[in-house]
Amino acid sequence: MRAVVQRVSRARVLVDDEVVGELDLAPGAQGLAVLVGATHSDGDEQARALAEKIWRLRILDGPDGGQSGAADLLAPVLVVSQFTLYANTDKGRRPSWNAAAPGDVAEPLVAAVVEHLRSMGASVATGRFGAHMMLDLVNDGPVTITLDV
Repeated sequence: MRAVVQRVSRARVLVDDEVVGELDLAPGAQGLAVLVGATHSDGDEQARALAEKIWRLRILDGPDGGQSGAADLLAPVLVVSQFTLYANTDKGRRPSWNAAAPGDVAEPLVAAVVEHLRSMGASVATGRFGAHMMLDLVNDGPVTITLDV
């Protein structure tokens, strides 16, 4: 599985002009916006490992001036499915999506990441799998990290 994690001060997902997921952040607080993609060989083990990495990744400003993870601050997380993370552009300008898991495989894996995050205590908002989504966020830093498991 693959994720792009962004430290944000605001994040929400809209589908047909309706907000379907949003982080509830106090002024000055930070959370994580996470794009998640799955490939053919992924399973629950990868979903669990990815959730753990996301939850413990120390990219948020801690109260002592150091870096903290979402787990340390109980910071909220927005998870959005993103099959395009497995785009292959080796052969020209048109991406190939062959490495991305099909929807019937990817959807339960993205849901598993969400459930694993929640089981660790995370407050998780989500997008809508398979929908055309508009992601509105403010990347704080900017801080963007790519994770692979």
